Amino acid sequence: MGFIDTIKLRAKTRKMTIVLPESMDVRTMEAADKILKEDIADLIIIGTDEEIKRNSKGFDINKATIINPRDSDLTKELANHLAELRKNKGMTYEQAKKLLLEDYMYYACMLVKTKRADGVVSGACHSSANTLRPALQIIKTKPGIRLVSAFFLMDVPNCDYGSNGTFIFADSGLNQNPSSDELAAIAASSAESFQVLVKKEPKVAFLSHSTKGSAQHRDVAKVSEAVIIAHEKYPHYKMDGELQLDAAIVPEIADYKAPNSEVAGHANVLVFPDLDAGNIGYKLVQRLAKAEAYGPICQGIDAPVNDLSRGCSADDIVGVVAITAVQAQERKNESYI
Repeated sequence: MGFIDTIKLRAKTRKMTIVLPESMDVRTMEAADKILKEDIADLIIIGTDEEIKRNSKGFDINKATIINPRDSDLTKELANHLAELRKNKGMTYEQAKKLLLEDYMYYACMLVKTKRADGVVSGACHSSANTLRPALQIIKTKPGIRLVSAFFLMDVPNCDYGSNGTFIFADSGLNQNPSSDELAAIAASSAESFQVLVKKEPKVAFLSHSTKGSAQHRDVAKVSEAVIIAHEKYPHYKMDGELQLDAAIVPEIADYKAPNSEVAGHANVLVFPDLDAGNIGYKLVQRLAKAEAYGPICQGIDAPVNDLSRGCSADDIVGVVAITAVQAQERKNESYI
């Protein structure tokens, strides 16, 4: 059984309500059909009657709850609530209502904020900024979290590395050039996400073009300093670096390049030095190794709100909805990231 099949089974054990605000994209409707047929989650789809009718042709979404912001009784209540939340920014009721009618992501986040839904999945036809801005303004970060970051859950076929081919790649979707302190925080959040989603012990490698001082550069220094910070702040996790990719995941290479490391050769959480490396890395593995790549999955928001790659398929959306549902379950169990 593959990783995402296990996640789907977990999602079915306690169904969560997930909002899909991108009714303007046919992939959303195809995914909704599959999610409802597989009984993975309860769905709320936001859109006008015209959008729903046009894009759901050929798909069965009858079991979804459809909310048309233009005629829903909820809109007035949510607009009042949003205006109150943003009053310090000068938002009026009229501005809040206009935002809810024009940007369904704000509507989706308000449904989560008012506990009518458990999570949101968006981004198939919107940028990451358009997906995350409403979440950070309305739902905000989880108390005690250093920063919000994003990862891809990679499921590589026929792979003995990582956790039987399962990895977290972070940050692969949000933070452009994290500092040493931010890299350490990303590593800790990613380790906890790995525990929650994969149910295995995380082994975190801080990646670089250098292994244990084999090269000298300020970029290497940033990563090696992140390792020191991580060991000080998060000693309960197995973390090591700086490590080249082969030293991080291949035992034979690790024995030569990083002997005595409890992470080298066995890493399943890969922390990239910057967003360029993380984004390129996940897409290389996805395309060349034919891996399943689910994400960007967000961590650090006070409820699960997850982004999608704009090149995603309907099956990718199904997988991210299942992951979001499991995150929502864990949030109710008070172990959510």
